Amino acid sequence: MMKKNKKAGSCLSCENFEYDEQFGEEVCIIEMDEDELYRLGDRESRGCPFYRFRDEYRIVRKQN
Repeated sequence: MMKKNKKAGSCLSCENFEYDEQFGEEVCIIEMDEDELYRLGDRESRGCPFYRFRDEYRIVRKQN
């Protein structure tokens, strides 16, 4: 689990970004090892490779 960094502005619309009661803030729920976490923090221009747009209507579309 990774806390949101200041560079990751798109985290608010990511489906992997959830509120964690233990930390009292929103965190990324993707489990990463140290190497992945370092590479993510080292990215200056590219976005998060784990980003997935939060689409609340996906389930409704499947039901139709």
